[in-house]
Amino acid sequence: MAKRDYYEVLGVERGASEAELKKAYRRLAMKFHPDRNPDNKEAEEKFKEANEAYEVLSDAAKRSAYDQYGHAGVDPQMGGGGFGGGGGASFSDIFGDVFSDFFGGGGGRGGRGGAQRGADLRYTLDLDLEEAVRGTTVTIKVPTLVGCKTCDGSGAKKGTSPVTCTTCGGAGQVRMQQGFFSVQQTCPRCHGSGKMITDPCGSCHGQGRVEEHKTLSVKVPAGVDTGDRIRLSGEGEAGTQGGPAGDLYVVVSVREHSIFQRDGKHLYCEVPISFADAALGGELEVPTLDGRVKLKIPEGTQTGKLFRLRGKGVAPVRGGDAGDLMCRVAVETPVNLSKRQRELLEEFRGSLEGDSSHSPKASGWFEGVKRFFGDL
Repeated sequence: MAKRDYYEVLGVERGASEAELKKAYRRLAMKFHPDRNPDNKEAEEKFKEANEAYEVLSDAAKRSAYDQYGHAGVDPQMGGGGFGGGGGASFSDIFGDVFSDFFGGGGGRGGRGGAQRGADLRYTLDLDLEEAVRGTTVTIKVPTLVGCKTCDGSGAKKGTSPVTCTTCGGAGQVRMQQGFFSVQQTCPRCHGSGKMITDPCGSCHGQGRVEEHKTLSVKVPAGVDTGDRIRLSGEGEAGTQGGPAGDLYVVVSVREHSIFQRDGKHLYCEVPISFADAALGGELEVPTLDGRVKLKIPEGTQTGKLFRLRGKGVAPVRGGDAGDLMCRVAVETPVNLSKRQRELLEEFRGSLEGDSSHSPKASGWFEGVKRFFGDL
């Protein structure tokens, strides 16, 4: 049976780049891989066909011969270069990247052996609003893995040393058979380090690390908000095999405040005022994070009116002008009235009857209601 054109097999043009060839090959290999198509002879043949095409076209010398002479230029029975000749990519090299997708390990390009960086850690720091706005320094205790001092992180009992792994011979990887081809994976015994501990340390039980609580001082800059992170380099888990430690990320969480609500660099608060102050106007004290200030209430103030106190908000942690404090007025209806107070309010209500100029919102609302029912 005549072989198909290799470019046609991979679905690329004759001038395709190396990256385009590799992309096309990966797509076909993932689609027709035998492990994804068990007992499917057609898929297996297409997988082999794609492999053969890619092995030729990915090698510059073989590709040149193929472009000049076709299949005869690379068929060993016809004097061509053949497969597996010097200079070409090895079987495992060709499949290296694809194997990682199927088996989760490296395909002959090196394992995980040697020093490994420690894991990063996360710590949630709860702060009061005042602490977040002004900045503070806090002490925290963090559970983490640190290098074992007894064995200096080697995992071996003092006076002994790790020995070469007998499973992988110190390579950190083993070759495994997957169907009709083989791949390399991280050694399951030494986990890629190439070493075994025959006499483990009594303190860390061969792990090279022990769990401890570290006490750290964290400087919190002024203006931080919920979700901001403070990075403490090298304060995460200790690495393995002498690798560097990870980092500790302190994540800020600001507690709810009894008076203020924060929105970025601005603060909001609700200010209750009496019915009389709202009608006649007046002056009252309102709280800020820097102390009390006077707020002038104009005559005829309505519920929901927003007063802005400039610069009384939060200075952003990344710089810039401080935000504002927004005071939202809430007019309180008097309760628990005395007999005299009720008489005065009855007299006051009677004085307003027939004059809508004192209630601009109410008169507008009732007009809208009349129009609504008139249109029904």
